[in-house]
Amino acid sequence: MLIHFGADYIHPEWPAAVVCIGTFDGVHLGHQALISKTVALAQSRHLPSVVLTFDRHPAEILAPDHAPLAINTLDQNLELIKSLGASLTVILPFDKHLANCPAEQFYQTILKNTLHAEAMVIGHDFAFGHNRQGTPEWLQARIETHVLPPVMVSETRVSSSQIRQAIQTGNCELAHSLLGRPFQIKAPIIGGQQLGRTLGYPTANLARSSTLCSLPHGIYACRANSPVGSFTAATSIGTRPTVHGTHPTIEAFLLDYPGDSLYGQVIELDFHHRLRDELKFDSLDALKAQMALDVKHTISLLT
Repeated sequence: MLIHFGADYIHPEWPAAVVCIGTFDGVHLGHQALISKTVALAQSRHLPSVVLTFDRHPAEILAPDHAPLAINTLDQNLELIKSLGASLTVILPFDKHLANCPAEQFYQTILKNTLHAEAMVIGHDFAFGHNRQGTPEWLQARIETHVLPPVMVSETRVSSSQIRQAIQTGNCELAHSLLGRPFQIKAPIIGGQQLGRTLGYPTANLARSSTLCSLPHGIYACRANSPVGSFTAATSIGTRPTVHGTHPTIEAFLLDYPGDSLYGQVIELDFHHRLRDELKFDSLDALKAQMALDVKHTISLLT
């Protein structure tokens, strides 16, 4: 899959393509349905499948005070899109110029003249262009357009907003069911105070941007994928009140980890279950005893 930033850099040789467009934050089950439909339709016509997305959530420009936190990094989203078989992902910088672009200009300049769209695949609630002029009905009047209905899990409509709510309330199971996979934090390992090591539970400390959606403080049962293998992990998110911590950290104790240094390496932490709230203990011994229980609980859930 080729990745290009901005349509100005694209000079395609293909005569036509099937294009889907969206923000695709989290690449959840609804997004997967859109991209899979695009890939299948393109393959049936021997055409490339093109995913058109943006470098940020449009609300960061249109309503910055109300912009949602991102579920994934852009790199994570691109990896997931690639895994679904898209031929090409085009990333448009979403700025004020693009926000004010009329739907007709966007359609003619980008979709037709640049990407050579022969057919479009969009979600039922998607719209583009200034003041959201480019509705599904507007697009269907100009080009073959496949409008997919919402994807439902039980009685819940799959959406990025529902997933953010599940993450921010610590409902790992609901987030998993709507994403089609566990909620994942992918981040480099940085040095910490090494308190866990002194307690017998050395942890990997993950660096994560504050612009990304986060789980509430607490203890979680996770699986960690690292450069040296996959491990069950008991993970703490919080300020470490027992030792008078002042800023939030993400600390994962990798069970049966061989001990090689992970500093600077990137690991993927999949969150399966929330075990409990973060608590302040009267002593380090009490904290250590609870950590032992958390590890046992994690093992019982994931092994």
